Amino acid sequence: MSPHHRVHLKYAKFASQYVMDHFVTLLLVPATGLAMFEMAKVGPEGLVSLWRYLDLDAAHVLLLSLLSVFALALYGARRPRPVYLIDHVCYKPPECYRFPTSKFVDQTRQITNFDKDNVDFQLKIIERSGLGDETSLPPALHHVPHNPTMKASREEAQLIIFTIVDDLLSRTGVHPGDIDILVVNCSLFSPTPSLTSMIINRYKMRSNIQSYNLSGMGCSAGLISIYLAKDLLQVNPDAVALVVTTEIITQYWYTGNHRSMLLANCLFRMGGAAILLSNKSGERRRAKYRLMHVVRTHRGADDKAYNSVYEQEDGQGHVGISLSKDLTAVAGEALKANITTLGPLVLPLSEQLLFLFSFLGRKLINPKWKLYIPDFKQAFEHFCIHAGGRAVIDELAKKLELTEDDVEPSRMTLHRFGNTSSSSPWYELSYLEAKGRMKKGDRAWQIALGSGFKCNSAVWKSLRNIPPPKDSAWSDCIDRYPVNVPDVNKC
Repeated sequence: MSPHHRVHLKYAKFASQYVMDHFVTLLLVPATGLAMFEMAKVGPEGLVSLWRYLDLDAAHVLLLSLLSVFALALYGARRPRPVYLIDHVCYKPPECYRFPTSKFVDQTRQITNFDKDNVDFQLKIIERSGLGDETSLPPALHHVPHNPTMKASREEAQLIIFTIVDDLLSRTGVHPGDIDILVVNCSLFSPTPSLTSMIINRYKMRSNIQSYNLSGMGCSAGLISIYLAKDLLQVNPDAVALVVTTEIITQYWYTGNHRSMLLANCLFRMGGAAILLSNKSGERRRAKYRLMHVVRTHRGADDKAYNSVYEQEDGQGHVGISLSKDLTAVAGEALKANITTLGPLVLPLSEQLLFLFSFLGRKLINPKWKLYIPDFKQAFEHFCIHAGGRAVIDELAKKLELTEDDVEPSRMTLHRFGNTSSSSPWYELSYLEAKGRMKKGDRAWQIALGSGFKCNSAVWKSLRNIPPPKDSAWSDCIDRYPVNVPDVNKC
C-alpha cells in the first residue's frame, strides 16, 4: 500500500474512532436539544397533560431517575481522566563541569587513540554543531585518561537525579511518600539495582509504589515515560506520578576512530529533567499544563531507520553510538509519519480539508500537484523540537515550514546545554517559561526523536499565565538569549 493510501486511511480511521469514542455525546446532545425544543413548543400546560397521560407513579419516576444517574455515571467512567503537569525542573550543571570548545580541543588532542585526521574531524564537527561554551560533561570526562567506571556513572546519575528531584519536591511541597507512580528513563546506563530503586532508596518511598525503569529507548524516551505515566494515571484515581528523564554519559565517551561514532562526543552533554504529574482534580488550580495528546511512532520495521542510531563495537573493540549519514532523512520520515497521526487530533478543520483536497487532487487530477503541508502554527503557539543537533533542527523546521522564531527554543537549548538526549524538550519548555512566553490557553508541541527509530509527540495546554521561574536552569543566563549562532557551513 502506498504512503498516500496510508495517510488517507489514517484520516478515515480517526474519523470513525472519534465517532466511537464520543458516541454517547453525539447521541445525547442532539436528542436533548430536540427534547427541549419540543418541550418549549408544548408549554407548561402541555407537559402537565403529558404527565397525566403517562400516569407515572413514584416507582416509575425513581426507576427513571436511577437509570439516568447510572447512564451519567457510566459516561463519566468512560471519559479519560485529565492529567495535569504540576511542575518540572531541569538540571543545571555547576560551572566547574563546563566543557568549552577550547577544553574539548585540548583534550581531544591529548587522547592518543585518536589519529590526526579524526582529531581534525571532531574539531570541524564541534565548530558546526551549534553548541556554545557553557555545555557540561560529568567529572570523569574532565581528565585524561578518562575514568569511565561504573562507580563514576553512578555518581553522575545520583548527582543529576537527586538534584532535580530535590528541587522539584521542594518547589511543589510534595512529600516522597505521596508519590504513587515513578517512571525513570535512561537509555545507556542501566545498573542493578535500577535507577528507580536508587530513587526509592534515597527518598524512602512507599513499598507499594508503582515503579518503571525504561532503558535502551534513546532520545525519544522522555515522552514515552510521559505516555506510560498518563496510562497509569488513567487506572489509578487521585494519584501522583514522578517522571525522571536523563542520560548518563560517563561510560559512553568513544575513544576509537570510527567517524560515525565520534559524532556523539561532539553533541551529547549532561542533563536531566524531573516532572510531576497528577490526575487529582484539586491539583488543577496550581498545575501549569494539562496533557492533551501523546502520539508515538515507531519506524523500526525499516532497516535504514533501525540502523540509523546503533550502539556497537568498532574493529578495535571500542564501544560507541554510531550515527548514520541517513539520520536527518530518517528523522524527517519519522516526523512525517507522526504528524499524519497527530494532525487529525489537533489541526483545525480548515487545515484538514485543505490537506484532503490536495491529496484528492493529486490522486484524481494531477499526480504532480504538491501535497499541502498543514500549518501547524494554527494548532500550536510553541514548538519544542528535540535539540539533537543543528542538522536535525534544520530538517524538522523545513518539514514543518517553521520560522527561526519557532525553533528558537531548540537552537538556544542546543547552544546552552548541548544535546541532553531525552530531557531536551523540557529544557526548551523551560526556555519558553523563562522568557515569559507561556500564556493561558497556549499550546506547546514537544517533539522527541530517538533510536529505533522513533518519533514521539506530546501536546500540552497552559492552564494559566506562567511567570518566569526565579530558580530555573535558565535563570542566570536567559537575559543573554537568544544569541546569534553562526552557521559555519554558510560562512
